[in-house]
Amino acid sequence: MTAQLTYEELAALMKSGAGVSVDPQLMEGSPGAAFGDYGLDSLGLLGIVAALENRYGHPLPVDADRCKTPREFLDLVNNTLVTGA
Repeated sequence: MTAQLTYEELAALMKSGAGVSVDPQLMEGSPGAAFGDYGLDSLGLLGIVAALENRYGHPLPVDADRCKTPREFLDLVNNTLVTGA
């Protein structure tokens, strides 16, 4: 897999999966801000993980739903998509 998840796609997943509206540029400008700062809880993040696993047909690492920040999550997801591991 060579796809890369972007802040824009993550923001869209947050909106569709958890009903949380976030400006992707704001999130990209503050990648260390916690998901909780945007109103996304662990259940919402779990839903995003499931949606990505369905989209790519590949499981994400078991700790994907424990990421605390958008940057941490994107790094983990994108590394997984690149390596296929």
